[in-house]
Amino acid sequence: MFKIITTDGGARRGVLTTPHGQVQTPIFMPVGTQAAVKGLTVAQVEDTQAQIILANTYHLNIRPTSALIDKMGGLHRFMGWNKPILTDSGGFQAFSLSKLRKISEEGITFKSHLDGSKIFLSPESCMKIQDEIGSDIRMALDECIPYPCDKKPCEESVKRTIRWAGRCLDAHLKLPDKGRFLFAIVQGGIYEDLRNFCASELSLLDFPGYAIGGVSVGEPEEEMLKQVDASAKFLHFEKPRYVMGVGTPVQLLKMIALGADMFDCVMPTRLARHANAFTRDGLINLKNARFKDD
Repeated sequence: MFKIITTDGGARRGVLTTPHGQVQTPIFMPVGTQAAVKGLTVAQVEDTQAQIILANTYHLNIRPTSALIDKMGGLHRFMGWNKPILTDSGGFQAFSLSKLRKISEEGITFKSHLDGSKIFLSPESCMKIQDEIGSDIRMALDECIPYPCDKKPCEESVKRTIRWAGRCLDAHLKLPDKGRFLFAIVQGGIYEDLRNFCASELSLLDFPGYAIGGVSVGEPEEEMLKQVDASAKFLHFEKPRYVMGVGTPVQLLKMIALGADMFDCVMPTRLARHANAFTRDGLINLKNARFKDD
């Protein structure tokens, strides 16, 4: 599945092989939350040389529903994208939609942001939904920890994330399609010892890959880098490492140096929709008067 080609310090160059093709790493994944990258057609996304995109389990299950996507032949056919797709588990929505959810040992109960109906997401249903969607890489259900967070509730959350990961793995292994991959997600907030513990415990379960979650949620960049490092150094060297929700071009370079292989973020397309562009000289706003003749 994942082969490291070469290393340079902590940085790695590798290749990730999926049922829908290979992905050269390090790799940035454009975000297509609801089966579309905002502001771009599939052809335009391909023109950017994107190798893999990200979609979201929570949002797709609400609309158009995973059952409909399955009926139409899976997400690749549904959106006309023939390259790899990674789906997030919906755990981040437990953080971003905190006023609309309740967390228990069994899973997460959401109040739909569309019509107020109740939606229950357990580790087992999370695996079923992602299987119906047909993604190449799936994420285990986790609890994304807010910043700031006291250590005691953070520790309880980490232990629940580990238990959920085990349940996700059990459910994933019972699915008929054995060619898809499941990543566990390391949590731990800003506590290095909890990050170390979570990464170590998840490594014992021997997932095909690992994500580092709960970063870029309001903490200073220096703290974010520290927690990525605290997580990565306790993960299997030969497995892919995915830092979730990050980031700027400079941040990507810093995390690649720490051994990260995969990234996603809504920032590039969100900024672009407001006439901002990343350049070698930094971020520029194309609405500024000095660009009026360009």
